[in-house]
Amino acid sequence: MQLVSRIEQSAPSKIAASTFVLVLGILFVAANLRAPITGIAPILERIIHTFTLSNAQAGMLTTLPLIAFAVASTMAATLARKIGIEKAIFIALLLIGAGIGLRLIDSVWMLYIATAVIGVGIAIGNVLLPSLIKRDFATRVAMMTSCYVLAMGIFSGGFSALVTPLANLKGLNWQGALGLFSVITLVSIVLWLPRLTTRTMPDNGGVEPNKSGAPHTAKLRKVWHFALAWQVTIFLGLNSFMTYVLIGWLPNVLVAAGYSQVYAGVLHGWLQFSSAVPGFVLIPILARLKDQRIPAVLISILGAVSILGLLYAPQFALIWTVLVGFSSGGCFILGLSFISFRSQNALQAASLSGMAQSFGYLLAAVGPMLAGYLFSSLGDWSGSLWMCAIACVCCAVVGLGCGRNKVLPHF
Repeated sequence: MQLVSRIEQSAPSKIAASTFVLVLGILFVAANLRAPITGIAPILERIIHTFTLSNAQAGMLTTLPLIAFAVASTMAATLARKIGIEKAIFIALLLIGAGIGLRLIDSVWMLYIATAVIGVGIAIGNVLLPSLIKRDFATRVAMMTSCYVLAMGIFSGGFSALVTPLANLKGLNWQGALGLFSVITLVSIVLWLPRLTTRTMPDNGGVEPNKSGAPHTAKLRKVWHFALAWQVTIFLGLNSFMTYVLIGWLPNVLVAAGYSQVYAGVLHGWLQFSSAVPGFVLIPILARLKDQRIPAVLISILGAVSILGLLYAPQFALIWTVLVGFSSGGCFILGLSFISFRSQNALQAASLSGMAQSFGYLLAAVGPMLAGYLFSSLGDWSGSLWMCAIACVCCAVVGLGCGRNKVLPHF
């Protein structure tokens, strides 16, 4: 591991301090990778009212970040090779902070632009954190992945639960409530500053560099040629499809079922809190399994059943929401783990991560707008919820492929 090689000659106290700061920095970076987007859903009705948006236009506020994920994910690994992982992640934080600031401007077009800017920043962080963990915590991939997913869940869930009460405060409104997350982003930037003293690249694990010292682009593109890479990509994509439909529209689904906006926001928070739990359940299980096919199938089917529960037994919405969140988080952790488990080095992991998140989020981007369209066409949320349940079943089928104990060949 490069981290170990850089600090192994330091005093033990310096080693511990350096590792602690790195882990804390990773957790705070992760805190920014969902909440600035998901915090919109509980107050979406206010945004619709403010700018007189249609359901499809409102769905764009969830879809735009996913499009940005798809576009920017392909560039993240290249950016890391040129300036280093640490500086690339720092740029991601700056973009997220800038987007949060732009949302304070009272303009619907600026709201869309700000959302896209935040999406680009999140995309860079989403792609590079698994690569950094593969490089610096090679023997603790599952644990570190679970920890940063936990941070994502805690901050996004907490922000979703608080954003409606904050927006109700006199003089703050929904724009000020969304802007308060900039405090977390600022802390994250400060914590990441010590990482800028070094310029480290993804470990290429023996990939032959070209004359400029960078791996051949043609070799990196070979990840697209393997069925296993596509299985990982589709698994993450289908899970993201379901997840972002619910992240974007769950409060509206719950309000339509008779719940108040405040309680719908609380349940939206529980959806994200519960998505952080599976990692600590999965770690001891995955360590004992030869492959991950069984958990991939079971967790996906749990999501399908729970989504249909929201449709046909909404009186138990808290239970179904927690179970859906558990399924979504479990599949997400499995998908991120597949990126590491199915690759042979950090550079290959970065390439697979870029592919999975580019195509995966492009698939997911269709979801929120399609769900809004189905609601407008049918007059209820049944079509959208069935669509998400079917996506979970398909995710289970694909999980039989990418859950096998196989790795990509060297390229």
